[in-house]
Amino acid sequence: MSRRPHTAPPRQRTPGRGTDSNPETRFDRYARVAEDDGWAVSEDEDLPTLRTEVRDESPRRVITRNTSPDIGFDRSINPYRGCEHGCVYCFARPSHGYLGMSPGLDFETRLIARPDAPARLETELRRKGYAPATIAMGTNTDPYQPIERDRRIMRGILEVLQRFRHPLSIATKGSLVERDADILSEMSGQGLARVGVSVTTLDAGLARTLEPRVPSPARRLKTIERLARAGVEVRVMASPLIPGLTDPELESILQSARDAGAVAASWIMLRLPFEVSGLFEDWLETHAPGRRDKVLARLREMHGGKTYSAEWGHRMRGEGVHAALIAKRFDLAVKRLGLVEHLPPLRCDLFQVPLGDARQPSLF
Repeated sequence: MSRRPHTAPPRQRTPGRGTDSNPETRFDRYARVAEDDGWAVSEDEDLPTLRTEVRDESPRRVITRNTSPDIGFDRSINPYRGCEHGCVYCFARPSHGYLGMSPGLDFETRLIARPDAPARLETELRRKGYAPATIAMGTNTDPYQPIERDRRIMRGILEVLQRFRHPLSIATKGSLVERDADILSEMSGQGLARVGVSVTTLDAGLARTLEPRVPSPARRLKTIERLARAGVEVRVMASPLIPGLTDPELESILQSARDAGAVAASWIMLRLPFEVSGLFEDWLETHAPGRRDKVLARLREMHGGKTYSAEWGHRMRGEGVHAALIAKRFDLAVKRLGLVEHLPPLRCDLFQVPLGDARQPSLF
């Protein structure tokens, strides 16, 4: 039985998207129910393809602070809101609700770009009393999603951080990160930068439906290889692991990434906050109906009967027998492959406010 009575059917074709629905958010005052009025469009009728829309935003600040004990950084930057990669499981989807948009198709097709981010960042770094610490990139949406190829906002941010000799870490699935290997190589050599590449599965067919606009698993391994060859310190992120679906691949993912040049590894359990849970269950019904009950049962075992628990110290890994087994498998594989989980902290002692700025460089 369909789980989407609250969602209007798409009026446009949605090839290459992670979902074909646009559910309401928890902030909506009213729920909308689709009803057949007898004028339904024939399946044979040629519908227009749903295109990506991008609008600009000019934030007053771009560095976001957090105090979460579950993550190893206290500040981050996101050049974009929403993500065209379309990963159906993305925990960031509910953030589109703050903008009055759906975590479904809106998250993938109605994007917000921040072209002023490099200039805003420079202003913040020049503030008196600013104390440097690693800035994390890609913590909410991917800085190397397709629109970055033309917008180049991430490139501008990197140029600012390079001039200030400011430490940064990047998490991405996008092969476009190779474009910036020149900056990242120099900064990594100074102990100022490292890159994490997410590999969810090695199965290209599965990846195509889970992450429809992400480079293939083989292409991501090639990205690891090219970055490592350029001298960039690379971590493979086996994230998210989906119990009962992708977790059997854990050791293979780690070995393939190590062979490509990764020196470190990490993993995170699938997280399904708020509206993401319904979207992912719909995806299971459509693309992996035979695995649906097993996957959901495993998640509930790990989260006290729910598909997700947001408790600190719990949300990233889950609890119980299966969560402990995955953690043990990871530890054994990392040790066997010579990977490390914890890398030395990036350097903050090199930070220096340069004279002049990008528009008016110093003469000295």
